[in-house]
Amino acid sequence: MPGCFKKTLFALASLISFVSFILIVVAMGTPKWRTGKILCKTGADLVNATDPELVKFIGEIYYGLFQGGKIRQCGLGGRHSKFTIFPHMVKKLNTGLHVMIIMFLCVAIFFSLFSFGFCILNAIKVPYRAIKGPAGACLWNFLAGGFIVLAVTSFMAAVKLHHLTERIANFRENVFQFVILEERFEDCFWLCVASATAHAVNLLLIAISGIHFPKIKTKTEEANVTAEDIMY
Repeated sequence: MPGCFKKTLFALASLISFVSFILIVVAMGTPKWRTGKILCKTGADLVNATDPELVKFIGEIYYGLFQGGKIRQCGLGGRHSKFTIFPHMVKKLNTGLHVMIIMFLCVAIFFSLFSFGFCILNAIKVPYRAIKGPAGACLWNFLAGGFIVLAVTSFMAAVKLHHLTERIANFRENVFQFVILEERFEDCFWLCVASATAHAVNLLLIAISGIHFPKIKTKTEEANVTAEDIMY
């Protein structure tokens, strides 16, 4: 049976793995990874809008891995619309990269569950095989965190290098052209970053569990028996 200290560390690691699993699932299902402000350039150019009038042509956009929405402002009031990435919009994006992001996160979900199970196993008993012990728990945490980092990096590449927000904003816009004024990563994106950090914390906890702390030994005083003690 593992010691109390080791049990506590692996119990905490299993809890962190489960929280990481929840974070990834929530992040994937929420349509706000990226938000921004979009300018209806065509409408603004038609009326030669100046700075005070540009407010009438500035809308908003948000999107995630599967869906999103935008508010078009082209001088006639805001028009709300929602869209889905699959099956139509993905043809206009970098399909391979977008699918890879989703696949990376799906793999990370499974590895997070493996990490959860292995941490519970190590909290309950000491496995006979090394792969089921701390080494296995380290492996699953490392893989889960690694795939999350790959997904986050790929999404950043899609946004920065492939102008993902601009492509989505101009999807099926035959008359008006939209320009991105500003954009930022939202909470759902940072949930994935937090999930990767959680697995890094787990690796640290597992490493600490393998440290053998020196045991404090109490010195027992030796009784000195003399001849006088024997007489009495």
